[in-house]
Amino acid sequence: MPTVHLLDYVAGNVRSLVNAINKVGFEVEWVKCPGDLANAERLILPGVGHFGHCLSQLSEGGYLEPIRRHIASGKPFMGICVGLQALFEGSEEDSGVQGLGLIPVRMQKFSTESKSVPHIGWNSAINTKIGSSRDQSFYGLNPNSKYYYVHSYAARYTPGLLEGNGWSVATATYGEEEFIGAIAQENIFATQFHPEKSGQAGLRTISAFLNGHRFQTITAQASPSLEKNNGLTRRIIACLDVRTNDSGDLVVTKGDQYDVREKDGVDTGGQVRNLGKPVDMAKKYYEQGADEVTFLNITSFRNCPVADAPMLEILRRTSETVFVPLTIGGGIKDTIDTDGTQISALDVATMYFKSGADKVSIGSDAVIAAEEFYEAGGKLTGRTAIESISKAYGNQAVVVSVDPKRVYVTRPEDTQHHTIRTKYPNAAGQTFCWYQCTIKGGRESRDLDVRQLAKAVEAMGAGELLLNCIDKDGSNSGFDLELISDVKAAINIPVIASSGAGNPGHFAEVFENTTTDAALGAGMFHRGEYTVSDVKNHLSDSGLLVRKFEEDN
Repeated sequence: MPTVHLLDYVAGNVRSLVNAINKVGFEVEWVKCPGDLANAERLILPGVGHFGHCLSQLSEGGYLEPIRRHIASGKPFMGICVGLQALFEGSEEDSGVQGLGLIPVRMQKFSTESKSVPHIGWNSAINTKIGSSRDQSFYGLNPNSKYYYVHSYAARYTPGLLEGNGWSVATATYGEEEFIGAIAQENIFATQFHPEKSGQAGLRTISAFLNGHRFQTITAQASPSLEKNNGLTRRIIACLDVRTNDSGDLVVTKGDQYDVREKDGVDTGGQVRNLGKPVDMAKKYYEQGADEVTFLNITSFRNCPVADAPMLEILRRTSETVFVPLTIGGGIKDTIDTDGTQISALDVATMYFKSGADKVSIGSDAVIAAEEFYEAGGKLTGRTAIESISKAYGNQAVVVSVDPKRVYVTRPEDTQHHTIRTKYPNAAGQTFCWYQCTIKGGRESRDLDVRQLAKAVEAMGAGELLLNCIDKDGSNSGFDLELISDVKAAINIPVIASSGAGNPGHFAEVFENTTTDAALGAGMFHRGEYTVSDVKNHLSDSGLLVRKFEEDN
């Protein structure tokens, strides 16, 4: 098989990129030292996280000049995410660090006015030169397709500035800001989005680059349709709770208010509810059009060496066939291995990233860290799992999963916590409540409300908040819209609505009545009552923009 050289400088999940390259018929050779670049015919520079860290790592490793020589020689070069940003002059993210300077533009942070930052999800990459029904697209980009982005800084688009210097440009729009989603000139191709996480549409761009198919004739929609379909889609996430059953096999399960055992003890012996095999179910949801897949490990694996944790193998196998973002939660904390070795949360996260995860989800430890944050007067220690992982891999790699529950009070003055007036009073007629954080799967309550938690973890560097709700879990009655709206008003990072989805209408309801950035489903998918496609078709029929799996093929 033909080869491509890949330069990895601790860039997060590169396993998925390797799998995507293999999928389109190429082998990967790793660049282990600057001298290897002289032998590289095709070179890919992937990246996630901090611009300054990326460029500093490349500079300290002696890679910058060999990269420049590779590009100047006319050999194919592809940059992904921060790999794209490296081509520009510099970035607001670290004004003291210079980029390669091939493109005379500086990266700027997205405005948080009216939108969440980071920009996470599926968005467009539309060739700025498309103006008729048939035109030339570069490297397989299609205006009808959506691509997966995750970043806080972007190159703002100025019409004609780069095109006049021979660059081909494709853009996306986030809020009112139009930015560069992909760019190409001669042997250079770079994407702000992650093609290895962009399903079939992303595989198409990787294949086009590696096979040298720079320009292709495509059938584009008329401009009004392109305008209508441009922008960030509503993101649908399939979540799989994974644990060992009573026979010791890893299975997908689902609880009712966190109880995963069958209720009919006479017939089933109260066994763990078995809904299927994790890898098979993840692939099924990917093929139905899931925008992301989340694995929540709810088994401790206490007697298993960390490096051999079964969830690592699940990620490795899943990433071979599922080309959308994968999140893993459960056990991302400082731990002691079976041989007594201390392993940091960062080391645990690194194992998951190398096995195919794009994000890690932190639960109970985030609540404890938030409590310590307030006890210290709102000062960061730099030692929490959230801080260490986000510093190394970027805040978009860290999701905090919180499990709040309602606590009703007669008056706001009856508690020191933030309350809301609810439309749903309790049996005692109380119309005010606050949302109490819990740990250990909802089994232990803490003196911390969800807004306090949200603000603390945002300050620590979390990039997303997975907002569960114990009161709604397993109810199939819809999301807690009051909870979601309250938390969204308190923070700027994206929020994933979770708990309570029972039918496609519930997804439309949460998107139409809150500003949530994504919505997650579990039981309704696992039981086969509805598919991800059913949800997306319903959202589309309701006038909401979604990514359709079939449109990317």
